[in-house]
Order: sequence, then C-alpha cells, then structure tokens
Amino acid sequence: MASSDARIAVSSPAADSASAERAPRKGRRRRRARRGKAGQNTVPNAAANPARSDSAKQAARPVQRPAAPSPQAGQQGKPGRPNGGGRRPEGQRAQRPGDEQVYGALDLGTNNCRLLIARRSREGFKVVDAFSRIVRLGEGLTASGRLSDEAMNRATDALKVCAEKMKRRGVTRARLIATEACRRAENGTEFIERVKRDTGLDLEIVSNEDEAKLAVAGCAPLLDRECSSALVFDIGGGSTELIWVRQQGGGGSGDRPHIEDWTSLPCGVVTLAEGHGGIDISPELYDRMVSEVSERIAPFIARLRVARGTDGEESFHLLGTSGTVTTIAGVHLGLERYDRARVDGIWITPEDVHRVTRDLLALDYQARAAHPCVGRERADLVLAGCAIFEAIALAWPAERLRVADRGLREGILLSLMEADMARARRRRRRRRGARRAAAGERSA
Repeated sequence: MASSDARIAVSSPAADSASAERAPRKGRRRRRARRGKAGQNTVPNAAANPARSDSAKQAARPVQRPAAPSPQAGQQGKPGRPNGGGRRPEGQRAQRPGDEQVYGALDLGTNNCRLLIARRSREGFKVVDAFSRIVRLGEGLTASGRLSDEAMNRATDALKVCAEKMKRRGVTRARLIATEACRRAENGTEFIERVKRDTGLDLEIVSNEDEAKLAVAGCAPLLDRECSSALVFDIGGGSTELIWVRQQGGGGSGDRPHIEDWTSLPCGVVTLAEGHGGIDISPELYDRMVSEVSERIAPFIARLRVARGTDGEESFHLLGTSGTVTTIAGVHLGLERYDRARVDGIWITPEDVHRVTRDLLALDYQARAAHPCVGRERADLVLAGCAIFEAIALAWPAERLRVADRGLREGILLSLMEADMARARRRRRRRRGARRAAAGERSA
C-alpha cells in the first residue's frame, strides 16, 4: 500500500563521535560548527564503518512516522523527548508512548491468511503494510478431521510472506492468531509447531470467545450509537460468530459496546460448501442450506429472548464482517473492481441481500468466477456464505445492515495499542507518586 508518511533519518552516536575526531583544529568556532552538523539527524555511511552490527544497520534505516505533521530535524538531546528534549516547534504534538512501535496483527483462518501492519496515529492507527491470501487451510477438514498436507503447505507459504513483511517493516509488537481450522483439527497443534520451525512465527490458537471479542473490537467504530443494540456477525471459513452487543447507556458517542451474549456456529463458508457442494447450486439446495443454518441459530435466538425479556422491540441493527458480506456489498454496488473505500461502512437492507443472492444463484459457476467482486477463489464458496447471511437476516429482521471491511486484525491492533497506552499511564502515575513521596521526605 502506498504511504505518504514522512521519512526521518536517525543518526548514530558512533558516527557523531567519529565526525568530531576528524574535525581539524582550526579554532573553537569551526569545531562548534562541525559538532552542530554532526548532531543533526543524518544517516551514517555504512561503507565508512564496515564493523557495524546488524542492529546498528537496522537503527540507521529511515523510520516511518504518522502522517500528522512531521517533526523537523533537530539536535540530539535526552532520549525519549521530542526534538532532543528542547522546545517543540509550534504546532507539533508531543510524541505519545508507543508511537514509535510498529504493530502487527495476523489472522490465519479456515479460508484466509491475513496480515496487517500499522503504527498508532491520532485517529487510531495508520496502515503500513497489508497482506491477504486465500489458503483454504480447512479444506477437507470436515471429512477427515485433520489438516491436509497440501493445505498446510499453502498456509505455510503464505505465512513465510507474512514473516518477511513483518521483518522488513520492523514490527515490534504483534499478536498472531489461528482460528477454527486449527481449533478443530486433530493435528492443529502439530501444524502450529511446524509453522514455528519453518517461519519463526509463534501462532496462538484462540478460543471462540476471544475471536468474538476481537471481531467486536475491530468493528466497534461502525456501530450506530443511536441504536441501543446491534448484532455483530463474522462469517468465517469454518465457523460463524454471532455477538449481541448493547450500547452502554443506550446510545451516545461516548459509549463503549458491551457484549451481552454470543455464540459460535460450527459452520462457515468452507464447511457448508463442502457439505452441500459449491459448484452447482440449485435454488432448492440453497434453501436447504439456509434452513440448516437457521436451525443452528434458533437456540441462540431463544436464549436472547429470555435474557432480554422482550421479542426485540428495541432499536438495533446488524453489523456484518467477512468476505461474504463485503462481496455482497460489492455486487450490490455494481463495482467493476472491489473498492474497500466504497464498501467499508455502507448501509444496505435485507432486501438488497436477497436481491443480490438471487442474482448470484442465477449465475453458473463460470459466471460467478468471472464476476469482478467474486472471482475464481470464492466462486464455489460465495453462495454458502450468502445462505449463512440470509439465515441471519431472517432471524433478526432489522431494517438496516452495516458492512464492515474490518474485523479480527483491526481488533488485535487496537487491543495491543490500548494495552500499551494503559501501561504508559500506569508508569506515569508511579513516577508522579515517587516524586511526591520524595518531595514529602525533603520537606519533612
């Protein structure tokens, strides 16, 4: 992804001292001038010092900053203070703890391998790099109960790309998760160990509950604060998470969403397509898929009604995150090429979903594969996803449905950044407490 970030070169103290030694003794003024030049932010010449370590080379590389106004090069001073500890230029904000961190979030699902690399910014975070590849890790899992060699090879190849990107971008904080396929497979743990050996990546198999929480965290900015509740759903390759979210305080810009209840359905686009076929889908077969998913949803609906003490007479909307949801939105918009900027955050209706589904059902496999918003990699899965989507829309007949081209990776990034900010606040409180205690002792 192209970036407009300013690049600031970082100086090396070793290079500064070397420059000072080379300065000829021709008067105090000239030495001071040379020291001033050496103190500016410059990149040392690697060829002049071949003995530098790899870590020093890494430190000397240009560092990406957030797009908000870039600091001007200044003299070196106390570490950790903007502009060397001197007065900041007018209009330049103080650097918050964690702004220098490069964060990574990796989601290895049943169907996709996705990576997002970002830096924190005033608006939340700024994407530095991204990667997505359909690997179908869960292919054949329903029948065999194991990850196949071919599927593991595809996933490992994609993870090697992710590892290289993270290394090249200098990721300092990351969380790497694996979801339903690795949870269900008999050899899921063995695969995680293989990934560590082959790529150096330490994947964590997360629970369904963690997956649901991360999905909500990633999509939370798209919740309509005027609604008291929302159903967030994430249609994956091997499972579908349904999360009933209540806006604390009944709506309002300052509210944080609260998960009231959630469930994970043991069906996703890959498992449903493998169970019913994904190539030739007749309207009758499609209706059977919708009915199967509806039966799985029914216990959760009954539980919610008991807990809420109502049949749903409250303001709520649906919020969907997945490749299925964004694909349907792209088809609805008539896009000749998928455009995230036009899809993420748009509102559609259940009638729109139904119309798009019928249009896709009228297409054969080759026509679906040729569709610019579907493609060959999703052509045999898209109708299974539509069936899950339609079952959810039937179960919760909302007037509006919001589309999110965001989810687990964004939830991971935001949670990592929030944790770092919380630690920084605790450190500041401890330092203030220590200063007060020292001042009290001196006064006593």
